[in-house]
Order: sequence, then C-alpha cells, then structure tokens
Amino acid sequence: MIVTHAPSAKQIVREVWKPLTALFVWDVIVTVTYYVLPFKAPELPLALFGSALALFLGFRSNSAYARWWEGRTLWGQMINSSRSLARAARNFLPDEAIDLKRTIVLRQIAYVNALRCQLRRQPVDVEVMRFLSGGEADAALTKTNVANGIVEGTGRRIDLARREGWIDTIQQTQMEAVLVDISNAQGGMERLKNTPLPNQYRFLPTLFTHMFCVLMPIGLVESLGFATPLGSTIAGLMFLAVLAIGDDLVDPFAASVHDVPLTAMCRTIEIDLLQAIGDDAPGAMVPDRAGVLW
Repeated sequence: MIVTHAPSAKQIVREVWKPLTALFVWDVIVTVTYYVLPFKAPELPLALFGSALALFLGFRSNSAYARWWEGRTLWGQMINSSRSLARAARNFLPDEAIDLKRTIVLRQIAYVNALRCQLRRQPVDVEVMRFLSGGEADAALTKTNVANGIVEGTGRRIDLARREGWIDTIQQTQMEAVLVDISNAQGGMERLKNTPLPNQYRFLPTLFTHMFCVLMPIGLVESLGFATPLGSTIAGLMFLAVLAIGDDLVDPFAASVHDVPLTAMCRTIEIDLLQAIGDDAPGAMVPDRAGVLW
C-alpha cells in the first residue's frame, strides 16, 4: 500500500505510460488525417457518452474499493483476535504450562504469516518454519490449506490443556470462540480472493473506456484542431486512470503496491504476541524507499 501523500512520479509513469502512449499516437493519427485528407468530422455526443461512462466507472470503482476495505477490515479483526488468543493463553494457563503458552503464541504468528502467503499465492513452508519446529509444523504443512491446519492444531492443544486440568471448560469455550472468529475472518478473506468481480464488471468498463478513447479525437478534432492530441490524451487519461484504479483495488491481497499491507500487519501481530509472553520482538515494518508499505 502506498502510504506517502502522493505516489512518486516514477510509479505513475510506470503504470500509465503504455495506454497513454497508445492514446497519444491515435490522437496524432486522427489529427494528421484530418488535415491531410480533409473530412467532415461527425458530431458525436461525447458529453453524453462521457457522462454515462463516468457513472459506470464510478460504480465499478466503488465496488472495487468496497472489496479492498472489507479485506482491510477482516485483517483488523484478525489482529484483534490474535491479541485476544495470546491474552487468554497467558492469563488462563498456569505457570507450569509455560511451554504450551509459548506454543500457542508461536502457532498464531505462524498462522497469520501462512495465511498471508496463501492469499498472495506465495510459498508457505519457509514462513511457517520460521516460527515452528518440524514437529509442530509437519501436520499442517501436509494439508491443502496450511493456515487452517495450524488453527486446527491450536484447537487440539487447547483441548489438551483442558484434559490436563490447566483450564476449565468455560475457559476452553472462550478460547475456542476466539478461534471461531479467526476462522470466520479467514473465510471472508478467501471469499474475496477466490471470487472476482462478475465478468460484466471487468469486461464492459474496459471495452467502453477504450471505445470512448477511440471516438474522442474524432469528435474533438474540428473544435481543437492541432491541440487535439493534447486535449484528447489528457481527457482520455482521466478515464483510463479511473479504470486502472478499479483494477488495482479489486484484489486486496495481490502482491502489488496497491494491496492491503499484509506483511506489515503480520509484523504487528508478531510484535504484540511476542511481547505478551515477554519475548523480544522485532521492529515494526516501515515503508520502503518508494513509500510502499507491504
């Protein structure tokens, strides 16, 4: 996620130079053709077309942003639930179960990092093994959904604590309720990741925007003359930028500069949970040189 007040000029150019160049070349072709082979440009209702397209793109961008914000909200719930689980393990379990306290905390840190990698379609094994030993991680790593396997293992260890007499059934129920919240948040994230916008929301705005950019210099050349490439390109860029915004936000868990900063939030969970059991914690994530928080 870009956290600076404005994205860098290099980032903007990297994202828009291809469509901007193609649009400018087409505007130049239309303008040169108009003066070399004089023709009567048709009177196109560009204002009507542009208004309808703006409404369409605005509705699509709002839908894409709603997905992005829901993804951020779900990760906020994950942070809160992780803290609650660590607090319950610290307060409920007796001092003689110190190893189990530490195990539950480390498993939760491994879980959120595994979930981050799954959502970003990245390898999971290395991140899990950073926090868990082979014996702790092997059962989860054999499952298709590694993150869910880690949560299941945590639930079994909570049940073990109840059978050992370290916690009672009420405390077990409270900790299980936190695991349910964690699973519900994961399910919401997987729904966002695996369910794209309907095809009409993706195909039609792209088609209509490109059609509008093709028609725009034809309708403007008589009034703008030699300034058509400049005016048409700037106007077209506005519509192409709104189209790109929707594409950037529609997947909040893509490994791009526009996604929800999953790595930073996993680090926040790691810091809070390690400090909850008195362990040394790493520093918080900071934006890179481009102003991006990953």
